[in-house]
Amino acid sequence: MTILWTILIGLIAGAVAKLIFPGKDPGGIIITILLGIGGSVIFTYLGKFLGLYQEGETAGFIGAVIGAIILLAVYRMFKKK
Repeated sequence: MTILWTILIGLIAGAVAKLIFPGKDPGGIIITILLGIGGSVIFTYLGKFLGLYQEGETAGFIGAVIGAIILLAVYRMFKKK
């Protein structure tokens, strides 16, 4: 159930990241939402590694948005080249 909650938060975080970090993306909102899911999952495991979250906890909404924005910025850097 934890991974499903992480994915759900990532879906919403991807949409919010697109609103916070607007711009023209080759993949549109679908890619941004997938990056949001990825950001949420990565931030969850990074938070566990750094001791921010206990076992069974997921990244919060703000952490997922931050992860999505970071992944979106990295994605744009690689897509422009």
